[in-house]
Amino acid sequence: MTRPILLAAAALLALAPATTPAQTAMDPKDATPGQVVTKPLSDLNLKKDEIPPILQSARSDPYTLVGLKRCIDVQGEVARLDSVLGDDVDIAEPSRRGPGVGNIAKSIVGSLIPFGGVIRELTGANENQRQWQLALYAGTARRAFLKGYGQQKGCKYPARSATPAVKAARDAEAAKVKEAEKGSKEQQHRR
Repeated sequence: MTRPILLAAAALLALAPATTPAQTAMDPKDATPGQVVTKPLSDLNLKKDEIPPILQSARSDPYTLVGLKRCIDVQGEVARLDSVLGDDVDIAEPSRRGPGVGNIAKSIVGSLIPFGGVIRELTGANENQRQWQLALYAGTARRAFLKGYGQQKGCKYPARSATPAVKAARDAEAAKVKEAEKGSKEQQHRR
């Protein structure tokens, strides 16, 4: 009985995506099929996502300025944090949709495990989640600190908060990408 369960768990883990998409407090992403399938493995603490090194550094010293003398250095550090954290609240558009199908499915799969909360606590899955939350908080605090530092130095975005011009440029770029994707889909349908 145990062997088939372990084989199934290993197969599900192999099918799961290697990384989790970045999320922001403004626009949390819907769960992917791989995240739904591996939810029981996460609950049993058999599948853990490693905390990225930039977030580990932010936890240990969120307000350091070592190596950040020039604006380009601050911009690079903020961009690295953005790649892990997703868009900051000064640029992200809040989602106006309800809970996604993926998140609902993930919740249903998680509810199939009896005493899931107790199991998550005993296996260390809750502690792993708490460590992730602390790392995300530290990364967000570091990014805010660096943007304030960059703004005080007179740096350009992303080493400062986004101006209306930056937002307009991002919106225009997003519209171009969306239009290009729409045109590509229309060409595929014509074939």
